[in-house]
Amino acid sequence: MQYSIITPNNFDTIKWSGGTSTELLIYPPNSDYKQGNFDFRLSTATVEVEKSNFTSLPGISRKLMILEGEIEITHENQYRKKLAKFDIDSFEGDWKTSSIGKCVDFNLMTRGNTNGELTAISIAAKEKVQCQIEDTIEHLVLYILTGAVLVHTNEEIHRLPKGNLLVIHQLKDVKIKIEAKEDSELIESKIFK
Repeated sequence: MQYSIITPNNFDTIKWSGGTSTELLIYPPNSDYKQGNFDFRLSTATVEVEKSNFTSLPGISRKLMILEGEIEITHENQYRKKLAKFDIDSFEGDWKTSSIGKCVDFNLMTRGNTNGELTAISIAAKEKVQCQIEDTIEHLVLYILTGAVLVHTNEEIHRLPKGNLLVIHQLKDVKIKIEAKEDSELIESKIFK
């Protein structure tokens, strides 16, 4: 197992026409979002305007989860749907996509043979939750949205406060248990190849 903990002071935040976007993780580490040469990218974004148009990203598959607020997302000639906290929408980056409403969202972008899934985990104080690790997972990423947790990985314990990201690679024979120090919400990203 290999792991890294990324703290908020290591995240890159940029402004876009409708708010801000914060890159939490891009993989491989030397890849670049603008060049589109990544396998996957995780980010959060604030949508501060009532109507916004999504950037066209051909060749990218996207998963979007709402963290705060509500939006109605429209994929032209595809479908329209309302999204509230922890709802997820999966769509292709070259779809003509727009939204109405203000929110904070969590984004997973994947390219090529890489794909992934997002899950929201709510844990009450002192509760423990076992993570399910399928054989096909290449990377597991835990983002601490609220609260604080201890993550037990085999013989190690990682203390993670709000805003931290735990990235685990090489998951063969790894057992992961999350213990909440206080009421906590996490976003679990599983990346498959």
